[in-house]
Amino acid sequence: MNSDAMKTRVVGTILGSALLLGATARAQSNPGNSAANPYMGSVQAVVFSAEPKALSLDDAIKLGIQNNLALTLAREQQKTADATRLELVTVLLPDITLHGETGVHQYNLEAEGFHPASLGVFASLLPAGASASSFPLVTKVDTTIGQVNFSQALFNWAGYDVWRASQAFTKAAYYNAQSSRGLVVLNVGNTYLQALAAKARLDYAQALLKTDETAFNQAHEEHLAGVVANLEDLRAKVQLQSQQQAVIAAQDDFEKAKIALNREIGLRPEQPIVLTESSPYAELHPMDLVDARVEAYANRQDYLGLKQELIVADRERAATRHERFPTLTFGGNWGVTGVSGGVYHETFAAVGTLSIPIFKEAEFRGDRDVAAAQLAEIQSRLEDLKQKIDQQLRDSLLDLQTATETVDVAKSNVDLATTALDQTQQRFSAGVSDNLPVSEAQSTLAAAQSQYVNSVYQLNEARLGLARNLGIVDTQYRTFLQGGNPPQVKSDAAVGEPKKE
Repeated sequence: MNSDAMKTRVVGTILGSALLLGATARAQSNPGNSAANPYMGSVQAVVFSAEPKALSLDDAIKLGIQNNLALTLAREQQKTADATRLELVTVLLPDITLHGETGVHQYNLEAEGFHPASLGVFASLLPAGASASSFPLVTKVDTTIGQVNFSQALFNWAGYDVWRASQAFTKAAYYNAQSSRGLVVLNVGNTYLQALAAKARLDYAQALLKTDETAFNQAHEEHLAGVVANLEDLRAKVQLQSQQQAVIAAQDDFEKAKIALNREIGLRPEQPIVLTESSPYAELHPMDLVDARVEAYANRQDYLGLKQELIVADRERAATRHERFPTLTFGGNWGVTGVSGGVYHETFAAVGTLSIPIFKEAEFRGDRDVAAAQLAEIQSRLEDLKQKIDQQLRDSLLDLQTATETVDVAKSNVDLATTALDQTQQRFSAGVSDNLPVSEAQSTLAAAQSQYVNSVYQLNEARLGLARNLGIVDTQYRTFLQGGNPPQVKSDAAVGEPKKE
């Protein structure tokens, strides 16, 4: 293998590792800034419409897959990997070129070995009356050449290894794109759920505002009638204005959550949207850690991609061993050559070349050590990823269990706080007590409602996180959010996966 092919092979490995590691790094650091994290941005923005756009969770994820910046970049990287494979396959394919030229050439025959002393040998070939002394040693000729050139590698074991490595590299790029797709679904799903949670907080705040308005009107009327002191009127007004502030803050959070969602799915930030989903809540059947691990190993795109990287590195290491093998090539050409405007003569060449490296040991050993180091690095990363998957699955199952229990407690707190508020309002209406207990009960209910909204969001986030750690979030997010049974393990032959060689 020549140095250019070796350089291409090494560059391909570095490029593939950089792409896959880059995606992993972006997934680990997830700031809400599209400048630092492409998963928070989008391209190909949908045309703005003044009419509010109805948006379901499925619609949002579909738009995210179409327009999210990170997934768009991953698709382009996959195209780059395909192009790299096509470049490397030329090592094994025949090369046919058409060559033609015409031009005036001046030759110094004396410089080519025709000395004046040897011209007498050609005296008999000269025309009648011509002498050898008059034969010009510097001559000009106008020639035209047309020929077809052909070359083919008949035996190049190292080149074959590189081509096979490029196939695995293409698959690794495919899994990298699929991993980005899963992260897009996860991020868009979480952002949609955040917007739903913000909407729920706004609804709760507006409901409490109506309750505070009723309480204030009652206290104000009773104060005007001289039934209650001015203090209770003032206290009710303070409670009302405090709740008005809470509604304003909740409205602001809701609007910003919708803007963030728009940015991730290709809608313009000012595009008005209406969320058509309600915050999902249903019981999810528990999953055993052993089953979860089998599911993750079968579907995690980062794990499958890293296994393909391992194949790339192993085949490249094999190529460094086979560099010592001879290479056999065949080349030749056929065409015509002659003086321009004169008679053209057929020319051809057929040449077989056997190249045997005699002493390039330093280069071969350097290539071998680099390939071995790359293989050891990927093996270490793969072992670490196995442990990481186990950790993530354990964390997800614990988060899911904790979030489920928290939702139950939070729901009970809302029910109790609602009952307590109802009872205090009845006592205040009956004149048994002032409105201070009502204000306190409303604050307690507001805190309980906020905690319930947060706990439901955390539960759904934990479900999406488990689906992501299982590697099926892009196809089974609905199942997990609706509380269905986890799906069966998918086959490795996923839709759109490159065909196995």
